[in-house]
Amino acid sequence: MGIIFILFWLVAMGIGVLATIFWVWMIIDVAKNEPENGNDKVLWILIVVLAGVIGAGVYYFVRRPERMSKFGK
Repeated sequence: MGIIFILFWLVAMGIGVLATIFWVWMIIDVAKNEPENGNDKVLWILIVVLAGVIGAGVYYFVRRPERMSKFGK
């Protein structure tokens, strides 16, 4: 029983670390690459920061591909 508990915590900690790295990566991506048109950059930074990993996922799958095809970065 002890080994299962330790493995569970190791996996949970690994997922947490990866989620945090992804979240920080998306904050940096928004800050560096989002165009300065209007309030889009500020809005996306707020979404990613306040919604955490879910907001980062929304940005990654919705806005990032659109921005890359439109602006090339």
